[in-house]
Amino acid sequence: MPSFEFVFLVILGCGLVTWLNRVIPFVLLKRFELPLAMVEFLSFVPVVIMAALWFTGLFHQHLGHLPTLNELNCLASIPTVFSAIISKNLLVIVVVGIISLAVLRLII
Repeated sequence: MPSFEFVFLVILGCGLVTWLNRVIPFVLLKRFELPLAMVEFLSFVPVVIMAALWFTGLFHQHLGHLPTLNELNCLASIPTVFSAIISKNLLVIVVVGIISLAVLRLII
């Protein structure tokens, strides 16, 4: 069994590494300016993250079988996609998705 000091140092080390991963980009970007192409490329990151989360929510995973469609999430996605097309605002998209899923769960 590891000693208390070892576990404590591991926790401190993990905390330090996590903190540095979050702080170093801000320190570097304060001193250097990114090229315009990089800024435009990074502007797609939030949209890609939301799309990946949305896509994984559309299916149920079954070990040894193909995934099946989650009908409730697919139905809730219809107004959410329309709000995405109209507003192009991630906050509006998330709120419409949550409300539409809540309404569908109350109805069904």
